[in-house]
Amino acid sequence: MFVGVYDRSIDDNGRLSLPSSFRGDLGDRCYATLDPQGCVTLRTAAVFEAEAAEVIDAVKRDEAAPGVRRSLATNTTSVAVDKQGRLTLDDKAREFAGLTEAGTAMIVGNLNTIELWRPSRYETISAEDDYEVAPRVWRDE
Repeated sequence: MFVGVYDRSIDDNGRLSLPSSFRGDLGDRCYATLDPQGCVTLRTAAVFEAEAAEVIDAVKRDEAAPGVRRSLATNTTSVAVDKQGRLTLDDKAREFAGLTEAGTAMIVGNLNTIELWRPSRYETISAEDDYEVAPRVWRDE
């Protein structure tokens, strides 16, 4: 499980260092998908392959359009994680997520996935998430 929020620098080579607690579970190869929310979502090989199989089966059963399968495939790349726990996103992924070389990124654990956010985008989505569920008000007396 991936949990927590981490602020990380992107080096001059476009590499991003993952939190040490994520490295073992992620492995040395993962999948990076351009998420419609405006971030890049990382999945372990096992999680991505299971989700891809579900999409393939849904298309076969005519429960999803063939374009769903194509969209997943064309918006996902395989990414290597080096021995120092760093990964390099391709230009398309960095541009999509608004992540710049020598900038910063928010690394967000989302249980079975990891999200890579531009800090300003993460602040916005986090604030929106806070308002989706009305805060509980305790009337302790």
